[in-house]
Amino acid sequence: MQTGILYATLAYVAWGVFPVYFHRVASVPALEVVMHRTLWSMVLLAVVLVARQQLGWVVGLRSQPRVVAAFLLSALLLSANWLIYVWAVQHQHVVDASLGYFILPLVNVAMGYVFLQERPRPGQWLALAVAAAGVVWLTVQAGRLPWIALVLAVTFGFYGLLRKTAVLGAIEGLALETALLAPLALGCLAWLTWTGQADWPHADAATVGWLIAAGPITAVPLLLFAAGARRIPLATMGVLQYISPSLQFGLGVWLFGEVVQPARLAGFALIWGALVLYTLEGTWRLRRAVPAAGKDREAR
Repeated sequence: MQTGILYATLAYVAWGVFPVYFHRVASVPALEVVMHRTLWSMVLLAVVLVARQQLGWVVGLRSQPRVVAAFLLSALLLSANWLIYVWAVQHQHVVDASLGYFILPLVNVAMGYVFLQERPRPGQWLALAVAAAGVVWLTVQAGRLPWIALVLAVTFGFYGLLRKTAVLGAIEGLALETALLAPLALGCLAWLTWTGQADWPHADAATVGWLIAAGPITAVPLLLFAAGARRIPLATMGVLQYISPSLQFGLGVWLFGEVVQPARLAGFALIWGALVLYTLEGTWRLRRAVPAAGKDREAR
């Protein structure tokens, strides 16, 4: 349990400080950064899978075109999520990006209701309503929808929905997704380089090194997350996941100097309140379920 909490915490901390990395490569356009991230992640994951002798699943994909098609769709959603996130960090919208991951758990509840016929409990409906009020407030204050947050939450929400029913594990799934995207990424990168539009050939050695580091920076948190998820309850993971957007919000305000007006902060407060309701309701439900399960075993 303690080891699992440590692994999961390290994963969420790593994701939380991602803005520092993407700010470091801000001289390279977001699309080019995502191409490098895709290619170097694929290389590292391939090495990991070969070292662990976990390649048996690749052969089975030949007779599973629907699985490949589903992972192609999830790969496109993931790449869109990556692109918007990197663009947001490079254009001083780290706080907006953190909002997307604050509302993600509530978006997941809504998607479960629409696509999986899951029925949210009254406490979850209340949390969704409060979060919706926060989004409406932010929209009114800004005069436009908080599109960065909504796009990040929706793309990753649909990505999670597809992965929820996927037949492959976290490492294998990401390896397949990056492999499917690699030809497109490599082709685009080659074309940009050939036409002189790519930035990386003219970048200094440190920037090139950081682009190559996108592989381990992407894959290592995923490996930690997968190891942690196997060892601790989902309720614990649900609480720990707020580490990431909290760190992103703090970095946006205190490190990158993004200004959050008091009126806008009220919208964030509503969403944070919704997350508190959501977490407390889930914890209360779990505590009630454990004694009930114990009594049921005793009765048997």
